Amino acid sequence: MAANIEAVQADVEAIVEQLIENGSMKSGLLVIGCSTSEVAGEKIGTSGSESIAEVLYEAIGKLKNHLKADIAFQCCEHLNRSLVVERTVQQKFGFTEVSAIPVPKAGGSMASYVYKQFKDPVLVESVEADAGIDIGDTFIGMHLKRVAVPLRVAQKSIGKAHVTCATTRPPLIGGVRAVYENSKLEESCD
Repeated sequence: MAANIEAVQADVEAIVEQLIENGSMKSGLLVIGCSTSEVAGEKIGTSGSESIAEVLYEAIGKLKNHLKADIAFQCCEHLNRSLVVERTVQQKFGFTEVSAIPVPKAGGSMASYVYKQFKDPVLVESVEADAGIDIGDTFIGMHLKRVAVPLRVAQKSIGKAHVTCATTRPPLIGGVRAVYENSKLEESCD
């Protein structure tokens, strides 16, 4: 099944615009998981498309630039869900580099496309991202910081792929007397 590229572009742009407008994603590290096969309406890992990847990459780039975020693109299970990042990001965060070059059949079409677009791409074993977008149920949760918070977006799909978005927050510690907001600080200290 061929994907309607214009419809895919409209879907991803709607999600990006909503995430920019609602301000729930902050700068930091953004992880993207994507099955271009699912976007095209096929089973994950069966019909990858770098033309779909190109459209998604351009729109996600707008979000990256708006947030002034670093970005990581998750590979498929054949590369153990390693991630494509720029070498500067790998060095900045001290991520463990792994040896592979993603191709459509081992890494996925999105990761393969991104690898060719980055200036100095490397694969890293894992990350702890501040937020993420999962296109096609690729399970990015393993690459998010410990407490993930779902972000509700009106656009629930890109093409035929289900989309979920998340941000993260620090774990809440303490008990009934713990304070979690600065505005409540004065009330609790008596």
